[in-house]
Amino acid sequence: MTGTVRPALAAVAVALAAPALAGNDIFTRAGSPENFTGAVRIDYRFRGSAPATINGGTVTFALGARTAWHTHPVGQTLIDTAGVGLVQRWEGSIKEIPPGDVIRIPLVVNHWHGATPTTSMCHIAFSEAVDANPSCG
Repeated sequence: MTGTVRPALAAVAVALAAPALAGNDIFTRAGSPENFTGAVRIDYRFRGSAPATINGGTVTFALGARTAWHTHPVGQTLIDTAGVGLVQRWEGSIKEIPPGDVIRIPLVVNHWHGATPTTSMCHIAFSEAVDANPSCG
């Protein structure tokens, strides 16, 4: 990743961390035990209005917390904004995600992502809704 991309990613992170506008379906919730292990907070930051289908939010993982194995019908993009994360695709090796890195998960690829055992992690997650069912994680 080039040095010119990281400042742009930092600008995106700052914009998403800004207070949400009322009436835009913005909310925060704890990650459910069905979808996460460990302490996880999901801040749903934006949801596209038809015909747009993009959804996104920030997901904060405590030490060792991670998602369950899952897929996204249209894929997912992650931007690590703080801490060192981990990601693994089905039958692949575990890879580190340093702050500022962008990870693209192709459509319908089984994967998980989260924090290392010694470092918490926060990422911005972008995914698209299919049949009005958004996913963020």
